[in-house]
Amino acid sequence: MDLENQKRVKDFSEQFGPENVIVIIGAAEGEAAGLAAETVTAGDPTFAGPLTGVSLGLACYHICEDAVKDEVDPAVYDEQVSMMEMVLDLDDIVNEMDAIRSQFAKY
Repeated sequence: MDLENQKRVKDFSEQFGPENVIVIIGAAEGEAAGLAAETVTAGDPTFAGPLTGVSLGLACYHICEDAVKDEVDPAVYDEQVSMMEMVLDLDDIVNEMDAIRSQFAKY
């Protein structure tokens, strides 16, 4: 997650309260999704951005997880995500996201 997005997430968390913010990730690999999820829950593990040492504990999901997919207009999901979903290793992504949520998420 780049430094500007870290700042945005931190600002939204401060403005709306961390219990009212959900982060949706669209990374193409489980490891990248997990790194982004860890950043917004436990803090920036690379020690390079605004979330260094900041544990927001935010709820975090990947766009391809059923919990998110079920909430999105099917036509929009089909148009924007479904083609990528066919080439992703969804099991790897979901396992990584579940692991991060169970380890770090507060909300």
